[in-house]
Amino acid sequence: MTSKKIKLDLVGLDGNAFALMGAFQRQARKEKWTQEEIKEVLDKARSGDYDNLLCVLQEHCKEE
Repeated sequence: MTSKKIKLDLVGLDGNAFALMGAFQRQARKEKWTQEEIKEVLDKARSGDYDNLLCVLQEHCKEE
């Protein structure tokens, strides 16, 4: 699992799971993450419940 982080603050974003994953994916692409790195994080985020999704995305985000 990648330990990279993107510059994204999840606080204040639409709390919908798909909106959060979309925001993560857009920012990761801007920061030149590979498609495989993005897929790895999103697959792990989707592997559990909503709380898991938030925890996984937060692990890979740092506040701007």
